[in-house]
Amino acid sequence: MAKINIDDSLCTGCGLCASTYPEIFEIGDDNVARVIAKSVSSDAKEVADQCPVSAISIQ
Repeated sequence: MAKINIDDSLCTGCGLCASTYPEIFEIGDDNVARVIAKSVSSDAKEVADQCPVSAISIQ
């Protein structure tokens, strides 16, 4: 299982991650994405690659 991190200083809150994987991400009241899953399968790497500001990293 992979661990996902979001760089709050880069996230623009566009919502791509939350709309693609609502079971993993949510957009907080501050318009910054948050990870709500403890760990995810590596197929979520796709959303990290699609993040327009490269705020998502998967380890």
